[in-house]
Amino acid sequence: MEMEFRGKSVFGVFLLCCCLALFNINCVEASHEVFLNLQSLSLPAPLNHVNHLHRTRYHFQPRKHWINGPMYYNGIYHLFYQYNPKGAVWGNIVWAHSVSKDLINWKKVEHAIYPSKPFDQYGCWSGSATVLPGNKPVILYTGIIDDKQTQVQNYAVPANLSDPYLRVWIKPDNNPLIVADNWVNKTAFRDPTTAWLGKDGKWRVAIGGRRKHRGMAFLYRSKDFMHWTRAKHPLHSAAGTGNWECPDFFPVHGKNGLDTSVTGRNVKYAFKVSLDVTRYEYYTIGTYDTKKDRYIPDKDMIDGWNGLRYDYGNFYASKSFFDPGKNRRILWGWANESDTTDNDIEKGWAGIQLIPRTVVLDPSGKQLLQWPVEEVETLRGEKVELSNRNLNKGEKVEIKGITAAQADIDVTFSFNSLDKAETFDPSWDRYDAQKICGQKGLTVEGGLGPFGLLTLASENLEEYTPVFFRVFKAQDKHLVLMCSDASRSTLMNGNSSMKDGKDAYRPSFAGL
Repeated sequence: MEMEFRGKSVFGVFLLCCCLALFNINCVEASHEVFLNLQSLSLPAPLNHVNHLHRTRYHFQPRKHWINGPMYYNGIYHLFYQYNPKGAVWGNIVWAHSVSKDLINWKKVEHAIYPSKPFDQYGCWSGSATVLPGNKPVILYTGIIDDKQTQVQNYAVPANLSDPYLRVWIKPDNNPLIVADNWVNKTAFRDPTTAWLGKDGKWRVAIGGRRKHRGMAFLYRSKDFMHWTRAKHPLHSAAGTGNWECPDFFPVHGKNGLDTSVTGRNVKYAFKVSLDVTRYEYYTIGTYDTKKDRYIPDKDMIDGWNGLRYDYGNFYASKSFFDPGKNRRILWGWANESDTTDNDIEKGWAGIQLIPRTVVLDPSGKQLLQWPVEEVETLRGEKVELSNRNLNKGEKVEIKGITAAQADIDVTFSFNSLDKAETFDPSWDRYDAQKICGQKGLTVEGGLGPFGLLTLASENLEEYTPVFFRVFKAQDKHLVLMCSDASRSTLMNGNSSMKDGKDAYRPSFAGL
């Protein structure tokens, strides 16, 4: 969905499932929680009877069960994702593997990695793919070696480079490559990044973790990709942020994507972590001191939960990769389920990969800009258009002609003036937009707003998920608050085979 507010323009981009109405109130884990008692349950019905209600069509999703390292290689996109082949809960994790030529149409191939050896017998967790000189791909991943969740870093390579789909992967016996020393917390030591090659000919890789309450990106170096040594200092760390999962570190540019190994005096970098404490993702923009092997966030950048986020919705465990075919960097995240665990088991599936998006540096140099990959537009079908419609106070306008539960929406809201925008209370915490949405909800009238969309709306609006906005004025600029409220979105359709959803995860999401 593309939204534009005209007056002083602000843009927001996202896709959603919807049967929708326009409205105007005013004038205008990857959790690592393991379900030991549930993880090996088989489906209660044959595969062709998996409940498809609310399954997506825009997003990548396996046919069933629980659903993280993408790669572009020889004209083929490879998506490696954590998957439970035995049930719709977290457990029995393997690296499932699907391939595509266009990021839209996917073919499932054999699982790339699964627990089978002493260095990963208790689990194959997240990691990344790197293409080495000679066009040789390699996967670095976290292996669990015992029931205490001791974590090591392993590698896998394709069995046959002539196979365009790289169906079979081998885990050599010289694993693990990286074992935590006594300075490192061995149970918080995971998710190696894509490796990058320095001008000194040494490879670098960052691994997420923590020391006490300090989030860490441990840095390791290698001359041959086989023998690794921990650097004295981490690539980056921050106090009070807890465990860092799924770190990502890459150079950014204002127009195109850059290969992970690109360096230079004027090259900016993005550093991202998934915070175990909040289950959200945060990033900073900064510079990379290649002599000291340290990442330095720019002034005014904030590490942790008051910092910038890739996405202010349900978005976690993301990974980016460079696409040399189209000279772009692609970011891909994951969303967990809103249903209860019991519902997941009954319907037979859980979790989705979100829309892949391109990432570039904003002209200001202070944030990243994201946009759905252009290939998504090939999914568009019949166009439904509503033009030049005035929205009066309290009015709701149904968008007719949309029969599917999913649509790609491009909407523009225009104002003659922003003079009626309410004043932003200086006592509010700008970093806690979700709290402001709780205070300034859908039914609270403001100067300009709330206005927006009612998505997934039932005929009589007993159920709907509003995505709404309100405009504030603060000193010398205007702020736009975006809210999504799932409190009235629970399905209550009388289907006795499903739970009623009262215990579903129904948060409000917000961005400012």
